[in-house]
Amino acid sequence: MKLDNLSPIKKGKVRDLYQLGENILVVSSDRISAFDVNSVTEIEGKGRSLNSLSAWWFKKTGNVFPNHFLEVLNSSKMLVKKAERIDVEWVMRGYLYGSMQRDYAKGNRELYGYKLPNGLSLAEKLPEVMLTPTTKADVGHDMPLTKRQAIDAGLLTQEEWKTLEEASFKLYDSYARIANEKEIIIPDFKLEFGRYNKGLIQIDEAPTHDSARMWVKAHYQVGKRQEAWCLDKEFYRQFLIDSGTDPNNPPNPLPEIPRLCVAEIQKRLAAVEVFTDNKSIDSLQLRSLEDVEKELAIKR
Repeated sequence: MKLDNLSPIKKGKVRDLYQLGENILVVSSDRISAFDVNSVTEIEGKGRSLNSLSAWWFKKTGNVFPNHFLEVLNSSKMLVKKAERIDVEWVMRGYLYGSMQRDYAKGNRELYGYKLPNGLSLAEKLPEVMLTPTTKADVGHDMPLTKRQAIDAGLLTQEEWKTLEEASFKLYDSYARIANEKEIIIPDFKLEFGRYNKGLIQIDEAPTHDSARMWVKAHYQVGKRQEAWCLDKEFYRQFLIDSGTDPNNPPNPLPEIPRLCVAEIQKRLAAVEVFTDNKSIDSLQLRSLEDVEKELAIKR
């Protein structure tokens, strides 16, 4: 499908959206971003991977909660229903990692309405799966959001919140169970929902290299950084940090990615076949981040 005569209604960091009749055409590009900034380097095959994995998930979980997926048009293009986006990001967490772990390390034990016990370690499984919603910002960083704040701000009704809260937990269970069968841990991911035909549906994307953390079970260790063997974009983000990039003040655009690092990112994108075609993780022949950085003479 040629897009020569179409202008995107939204051009994101990685995906572009086009109006196509009553529906939306989602085009996943090979662009890669970190810290809300794109790199000058594109990753060949990235768009195909994101498109394929999102479509696979949507087909798998449509019976858990309805979503916007209609059909795959080609390797990087997907046709979806046009919904009215609800400006909340539903971040689901099953493990202590990322911003939550950083807050926990500072001594905070009450987070997002949950009370956490003392003694939890980095990357440890949480006592219960947690919903930690944030605002949905098109520009800048998302901020923590409570149920009361979301309803008072008119983002959604109390009934809609209840429905989407339940949907988020059901989807987490499905994603985590299916990933576990593939020897992958999905510790956290974000969801988005919208209004469609007087109902609610899942929109945006399913857990992918860009929107979720994915850890290889064989290399998972409590108390350790997981980026060395992860299948998600955190491999690239951590590479940038270790290379001296300030995540709070990154250059725009991000610098060229070394070929060795590009190759490892591409291997991790090939993990789509672990999900869709039962490809073994060992067949990806991953190299750890430490190994890559050692060869590139990068000192953390």
